[in-house]
This record gives sequence, C-alpha cells and structure tokens, in this order.
Amino acid sequence: MTKTITKIDTGEQQLRASKLKVAAYCRVSTSTADQLISLDTQKAHYERYIRSNPEWDFAGIYYDEGISGTKKKERYGLQSLIQDCELGKIDLVLTKSISRFSRNTTDCLELVRKMIDLGVRIIFEKENIDTGRMESELMLSILSSMAEDESHSISQNMKWGIQKRFQDGIFKVSVPAFGYEKKGGEMVPNPEQAEVVKRIFEDSINGKSTYQVARELNEENVKTQRGGKWHSTTIGTILRNESYTGDALFQKTYTDDSFIRHINYGEKNMYLIENHHEAIISKETFELANRELERRAAEKGHKVGNGVYRNRYSFSGKIYCSECGERLKRVKHCESGRTFVLWSCKGHLGDKNSCSLKAIKDEDLKTAFLTMLNKLRFSREQILKPLMRSLQGFDDQENLLKISAVEQKLEKNIEQQKVLAQLMANGILETVVFTRERSRLTEEQLNLEKEKAELKQSVTGNRNQIDELRKLNRFLSAGEMLDEFNETLFEEFGAHINVFSRTEVEFVLKCGLKLREVL
Repeated sequence: MTKTITKIDTGEQQLRASKLKVAAYCRVSTSTADQLISLDTQKAHYERYIRSNPEWDFAGIYYDEGISGTKKKERYGLQSLIQDCELGKIDLVLTKSISRFSRNTTDCLELVRKMIDLGVRIIFEKENIDTGRMESELMLSILSSMAEDESHSISQNMKWGIQKRFQDGIFKVSVPAFGYEKKGGEMVPNPEQAEVVKRIFEDSINGKSTYQVARELNEENVKTQRGGKWHSTTIGTILRNESYTGDALFQKTYTDDSFIRHINYGEKNMYLIENHHEAIISKETFELANRELERRAAEKGHKVGNGVYRNRYSFSGKIYCSECGERLKRVKHCESGRTFVLWSCKGHLGDKNSCSLKAIKDEDLKTAFLTMLNKLRFSREQILKPLMRSLQGFDDQENLLKISAVEQKLEKNIEQQKVLAQLMANGILETVVFTRERSRLTEEQLNLEKEKAELKQSVTGNRNQIDELRKLNRFLSAGEMLDEFNETLFEEFGAHINVFSRTEVEFVLKCGLKLREVL
C-alpha cells in the first residue's frame, strides 16, 4: 500500500489567530451637525488606523451619538461593545480619551475592571494610558475623576466669565452675524454683505415675502455666510436680528446643567447693550420690517408661540406662485350654494395686471399630492434608489479622513501657540520673534479652520436629505395605495409647492425631489 502524505500549512491560520482583534469606541454628546461630522470623522480615522496595522484584525467601530458621557445606561453602543467583549470578539479597544469613554469615575473604573477581567485592554489615546500595562489604578482614577468634573467646572467657569462680561458690557461676539466681520476684536460691517442686509430689509418693507427675497438672492448667486443657499427662514432670522441696528442683546439662549440649550423666555437675565457696534440699518427700518413680518404672519393665520410659527393647515405658508413669487392665501368661495376652499395668489389679489395666476381648488391640490405619492410608490426603485446613491456620494470616506488630518494639524498648531506663549512669558523669546511666529501660526490656524469648514460643508450638504429620503422610502414600501388625504402627509414629507398654472404644480419634497403633477 502506497502511503500518501499531505502537508497542511497552518502558518496562515496561526498568523491570523495571533492577531489582535481590535475595535474602537467613539461618542459625541449632542446630535448637532458638527458633532455628527466629528463622530463620522472619528469612525473613519479609527477604521483606517486599525486596518493599516498588519498585526491587528478590524473588529468594528462602536459609537453613541447625542448621549452624555454620564448616562451609561443609555449608551447602547457602549453596551454592545461590552457584550462583544464578553463573547470574545474583541481583544483591544481604542478610544480617544477617558472623557469619551465615561465622565463618571465609578462607571469608568467599573468598566475598565470588567474589561481587564475579560482579558480586554483599553488604550486611551489622549492620556496615553494602556490598561494592559497598568500597575495601579491610581492614575486612571485621578484622570477619570478629573474628566467627571471637567464638563461642569469648565461650564461654570465659562458661564461666570460670560455673565461678568455681559454685566460689564465688554462681551465679545465670537461669530458675528452675516453682514459683519471681526477686526481687532470688534464687530465691523463687511461692506459687501452689509449691502445685502440693507437690501433684505428694504425688500421686506416693500412687500416681498421672505421666500421671494431668498429666491432672488439665489438666482443672483449671492452666497450666505457659509457659502450656501438662501432660505426663507434665513431671511426671517436676519430680519429679526436686532444686532443690525447697532445694539446687542445677549443671553437669548442658555445651557442648563445637563448641557441642553434652550431659548431664553425669561428664565435667565438678558443684557441689552445699545450702540455696541456700528449699525447697518436704522432702528426705524428694523421696526418697519418686523411689523411687516407680524402683519404677514397674522394674515396667514400663524400664531407666534415658543418662538415657532404654527400653521392651521398643512399647506399654509408653503404654496408659492412661480410667476410673482408670492405665497398663495387660503380663502373660501361660495358658488351655487356650495362652499369651496381655494388658494389664491396674493400678488394676483393685489394687482391682477402684475400676476395672472388664478385660484386653485384645495381639493384638487390634495388629490394631486395623493396621485404623486401613489406614482412614486410604484416607481421608487427607479427614482429613490438612484437619488440615494447620488446623495450618499457626497458623504464619502475620503473627506472624513481629510477632516481628521486637518484636525490633527490644528491640534499641533494650538500646542505650538501655547509653547510660544510660554516661552515669551518666561522671557526666552524676543518680542519680534514672538510676533512673527504668532502671526504665522495664527494665519495657518485660520487657513486650517477654513479648510475644515469647507470639508464639513461637503459632508453635511445632503445628510438631512438622506434621512428624509429613507423616511419616505420606508413609508412608501410599507403602506398600500393612498385614497384619502391626511393633513399630516404633507407636513411629514413636503417642503413646499410651486404653482405654475391652474393645471400644473410642482411638489418639492424634503428629500430634495421635485415632482410635477397635473391638477
């Protein structure tokens, strides 16, 4: 009998078995756009970092968004990480800092001990702590205790300092409103933007709607402060901002002990500083523009409560005439003993020669909206999926990694500025050298911050639309044909309606889709 010998190569299996299974944990405490970009940037950085190490196996990214570091029970990403550690899926966890992991000393030590018992190491990058090499918990205990108090102490110190500057009238605005820029620590008008602000107030006083003003600015390629598009809400915010009169009203919002921001309705003191900076418009112009806003709100049946306009009907304030740009007004019309609800263009009602659009029936508009949704239900594969791919293309990994690289450069720049200031304070540097180097670092910091802002803009440009598109797709795929209009339907998915004629309208959805329908 001939013996057959087969060599079994276990080198690759042994190599893989010897690799560390490495995961990362990230957290941001709020759900703002900037914080969510920060979270995505952390995730992209850690995935690339782990995969680039030949001695590591990528075991996943675990994260929590909009959750405080003090609320362990609500941090489902952290709970999932612990479960996978218990199942032996992870050997090493990377996290940015102790404060990202936990701001509660007891919880932090408890989690670290649990991980150590499971044979899992944790590396806190900022503090340069590796729990696998710790001979004592003292340093971790001290640092985590500092992290626990850090948010409250910083917050209280900042609040005290800000309140003092409010009271003394020396508070400096960190981010000036559109129309202003900072020079020498003071707010001064930006000549080009100031002309846009004046125009917005003049147009509003002359009867143009906020939607019409925004549309005209977009058509003329006038950019907002962040280089984006104008919206009616942006115009409304400018019209209500008293800073354009040269006054400054401070503490219009405040943050509570849980780090949640609120509009100040009298819970905290406000501070009005008159003639705080150079005015762009007169106080009379400001009053006239705001009276016009109030008149329009009352005319549309809007109420002002808790800082938010509340419409009586789902279409209210959201139907626009494509000919003159005015909103359509809801009116009742009686004919042959029957009462109809119509939507009439305010421009046409004011002057039939300036706008030819005639009224359309509310019932026809609702039927057209239902028809559009039903058509979209059958064609969502052809319409929604390509749109989703297009939108997701903007939120790419490459830009997130670029943001991470810029943030690292910014951190290095700030550290260099601190060292420079310390050397100057100790008398080691000459004033000329200090001034030259500080100017160089400041210019570099501004350029990096600008680059970071541009990258963030490219990432966030379509994030809200992606969320709205997912919501619409879930609704269309789950339900049946719609045969009855529901007031919440348009509020849920519709942004506004453009009316081209009595027989044709365009529904603009929150996800960015624009679909025309015949009445």
